[in-house]
Amino acid sequence: MRIPRIKNHAPLACCIALVLAAGGQAVPGAAALEWERLSDSLALRQGGQIVWRFNFGAGESKPNFHPLAVPGGPDVSGYRPKDHPWHRGLWFSWKYINKVNYWEEDRDTGLAEGKTEWPAPLIETHPDFSARLVLDLSYHPSNGPVVLTEHRVIEVSPPDSTGAFHLDWNMSFRTAGQDIVLDRAPPVDEQGRNAAGGYAGLGLRAAADLAEARVITGAGPVQYENNRFRGKSPALDFSGMIGGHAAGVAFLDNAANLNSPTPWYVVNNPPMYYISPAVLTYHSETLKAGETLLLRYRVVVHPDRWTPGQLRQAAERYETGQ
Repeated sequence: MRIPRIKNHAPLACCIALVLAAGGQAVPGAAALEWERLSDSLALRQGGQIVWRFNFGAGESKPNFHPLAVPGGPDVSGYRPKDHPWHRGLWFSWKYINKVNYWEEDRDTGLAEGKTEWPAPLIETHPDFSARLVLDLSYHPSNGPVVLTEHRVIEVSPPDSTGAFHLDWNMSFRTAGQDIVLDRAPPVDEQGRNAAGGYAGLGLRAAADLAEARVITGAGPVQYENNRFRGKSPALDFSGMIGGHAAGVAFLDNAANLNSPTPWYVVNNPPMYYISPAVLTYHSETLKAGETLLLRYRVVVHPDRWTPGQLRQAAERYETGQ
């Protein structure tokens, strides 16, 4: 069992009578926020609701966020559905490293051919209900040496006055001494014209009970082929209705990322909803010995449905470091 290294910037059961907005403004009448720290997870709670939970215990094949919710609204993430039990809320996984599969897991054992491992994370929580999560991960075949290492830092903002919050993912990958090939579920051709292929990387499995799903980029609604969207854009937003409430998740690409503006892989085929900035969509990537690959994204969980203009504004704020 992994015991997290926690920097206590706030008491263990940190509560306040008013919820703090991102700018420090108190929101009257809202339930108190509080941290819940367990040996295998960190959660931000509001009353009886989990706003977000970061899961990193030995029972997880990859660290992940589930549930993700807007305070006072529905959960927007799904976890280990029967059709794809290796889908775990919001998580990151390579597909193939040197032709070894790190993505799919055996349905009986829950184990993948390739192993993603990490020691206890460093967790910092702050009085404004922001958090900083630091992990050092390694990737290796089941019976082989480490071929790739990763240093991951995730900065989680406090919910603002609307309940929206964001997660900034910063990942640095480095080979463990030899060239490696990162690959994806291969499309039929190098133009990615098989909509079922070409995925790997950061992804969200959205809640199965979501209805009226809508996907937009900054240019407007997307066009689907076989219930999938493939295209390139600096940002993408997925939203829907759950229990009479509208909520969504926006993904923002960093302009310095490989293949930016990112190619997207979106499945809108109820009850399967999957969203990913699929960095390797069109071709594999060789990482030379000693070379480092940096990937950065912002993920925004928000109430209501965003317009293309709101998505563009969010992308501009991310680009300018806000």
